[in-house]
Amino acid sequence: MAITDKTPATETVADIRIVPARSIRWRARLERLVYGATALGITIAPQNEDLWPVHLGAAGIAIGAFSWLWGKWDNAAEGIGFLQASQRAVPFLSAAGLYLANMRHGADLWEYGLPAAWTILMAATTPITHSLNLHAAAQLPPAQQTLAPALTAATPAPPTTYPAYRAHQWEQARPTGSTRLVDPVQYETNRPDFWGIVIAEAGEAVPDMNPTALAGVFDLPVGTVTLQAINGSGPGRKILMARPTLDAQAQADRDPMHRLWDEKIAHPHGAAPGMLLTDYRIDDNRIALRTTAPGNQIINLNHKLLARAFDMADASLLMVETDGLGDGLISIYKTHPLMNVREATVEDLTMAEDGTIALGLRPDGRPSRMPLYDPQMGAVTDLFVGAPGAGKSVTLLTVLAAERINGIVSIVADAQDGMSLPEADGRVYHFGKGIAATAATLAASNDLGKYREKISAANGWGSFEPGQPWRIANDTLDELNRILSEDATVPRPFRKWVTGLVGDNQSTGRKLGKGIRFAAQSIHLADLGDKDRIRANAKNGTTWLGRTNSSTTQHMATDGVLPPGVYPEPIPRHFKVGSGNDIDAAFHGKEAAKGPITAGMANIIQSGGLFLGRTWFARKENKTYPGLIALMESAPIPRLTPEEDRVFQQSYAYWLAHAELLLSGDDENSIDHASAEADQYLADDEPEPSTATVKDHILDVLSDGPLPLKDVRKRLPDFAAGTVNNAMTELKNDLLVEAVGRGIYQRTN
Repeated sequence: MAITDKTPATETVADIRIVPARSIRWRARLERLVYGATALGITIAPQNEDLWPVHLGAAGIAIGAFSWLWGKWDNAAEGIGFLQASQRAVPFLSAAGLYLANMRHGADLWEYGLPAAWTILMAATTPITHSLNLHAAAQLPPAQQTLAPALTAATPAPPTTYPAYRAHQWEQARPTGSTRLVDPVQYETNRPDFWGIVIAEAGEAVPDMNPTALAGVFDLPVGTVTLQAINGSGPGRKILMARPTLDAQAQADRDPMHRLWDEKIAHPHGAAPGMLLTDYRIDDNRIALRTTAPGNQIINLNHKLLARAFDMADASLLMVETDGLGDGLISIYKTHPLMNVREATVEDLTMAEDGTIALGLRPDGRPSRMPLYDPQMGAVTDLFVGAPGAGKSVTLLTVLAAERINGIVSIVADAQDGMSLPEADGRVYHFGKGIAATAATLAASNDLGKYREKISAANGWGSFEPGQPWRIANDTLDELNRILSEDATVPRPFRKWVTGLVGDNQSTGRKLGKGIRFAAQSIHLADLGDKDRIRANAKNGTTWLGRTNSSTTQHMATDGVLPPGVYPEPIPRHFKVGSGNDIDAAFHGKEAAKGPITAGMANIIQSGGLFLGRTWFARKENKTYPGLIALMESAPIPRLTPEEDRVFQQSYAYWLAHAELLLSGDDENSIDHASAEADQYLADDEPEPSTATVKDHILDVLSDGPLPLKDVRKRLPDFAAGTVNNAMTELKNDLLVEAVGRGIYQRTN
């Protein structure tokens, strides 16, 4: 066989193996360790002739290595090259030859030196490790560095399917790191939408990626690709959904109302960001939108922003109701449903089992109900606020008619000399006219509460039960701002006294069957004394917020009367008519058309909720309201028990005199002293002495000219101050004396 026919195979770059550098070092160290152990065997074993199996093994290794090498020469065109085979055979052939030589020559000194020299040579060259042609990736020869990609791995075949293409995009993207998109699945074969599972390396989490980065991986519109956690799985895997066409189609196919809500209302820059539309209904004149706040948020519906978002020319046609927590209702009307309201009937004003009456109507046609008494919580506290012409007086008269129909004692005082509620004069149990009478009414009502408290304690009675033995008694104090506001003209001691009376009533009235109703053109709770208690008690009653100025609404919000997150639109003076508005009219230089007046319409707050309502219509004839008068006179006037009546009437006469003294600036007798005197006076069980003789003495004293009431009392030292006060009041009622100033009286002609 000619040698030229067996030319060794040429080594190519493809024969090079790329491994980590530490693997090469580990192989070399292991090889050197084997050479050291072999040298020890070569030195010792040949000296012992009894180890014939070892001798035969050494001979066998030599023969096997030579045969293997010869086979590589014979098949040089296949497998590894002959030179590589020779490198691997050298350690075996040289070790076997050295072993047999040591057996032949005995134990000469060179037989110890040769194994050591052989070990050093083999350890230095490590022929087996070098024959493997191992190279570290960072240490390739310069001529071969351009082929490094081919050395590490074969170039992958391009993806042939759409899912494989999307997985390849994920793998190639830098933000995805070492994560993998596993087996993407198309939603539909004719659409680019797909989903798949993203898996991270063991012990790692799939990173969070913003919508822009996610869309950039697949070159899809921002917002169409999402990466979400999988229920029941850890952070090492997430579900990826790409829906560039399905979401767009779903949005196009969505209900128009939900689409409008998402675009204009719930959008981050919308009228009510984040609020959810849960249901809606469309009627002939109304669109009702039911909304809720997400998670643990509080409902937040801004009336003006909502009207602007819905492109409404008349904001009053959009109405908002909330429960003060998480639910709300938005109503949009074509025409205002409260423009025409009928008159009240006895049935409307008859109390239901829950103590409420139908005060008017709500925009959706339901009755606007108001409690006169709460069977669970007791008497209620109401706040009625409205500018002139807002319908406050008509609303109060409607309430007073309801109290008379239902057997509730109405104790009324009008600080505007009775001009605000003239129809109530003579048609309720008590009607005080003027500032002094209003204060005296409140003081007498407080004394009535003290009497009830005293009797209840003496008899061991618990909670109040209407009619057992007393009726419900509600105080209605109109135009109270004439006394309590900072710009009121009353003396400071007088205002301080009345404020204290309000606070006393709030402390004891509710559990004694005595409610209270404050009414004014504007009310700040701070003016009413204990505003925290009033705010708390008002939650069991009604806050009627008619047409007012904006500052009043702001004060209601800061006082905590308005529910959080609620911004009611102020009531306009007139309903709007036609399609134009004031701006259109001003632009064209024309006068805007005005609709009917909105008197009686109010934002009503009850139990933390807000709704719009309008009081029943009241027809006005000859400056009075005959319909309301007829309702009042449809039932007898409810009255206090005889003993209660005695307490109230005596207390009222006593306090009226003191109120007039305080208004005149005479504070010689302090309120504390007067209060103690009144308590003693009212506690006296003796029959009240006749005032006939006292009247004669008063007329005699006034014969010399006008005198202040305090001077009249000084000239009559034999009579109690309360008796003199009562007698003076009776003389005034009989037109025998007249007031010529605050607390100053003279005889009439």
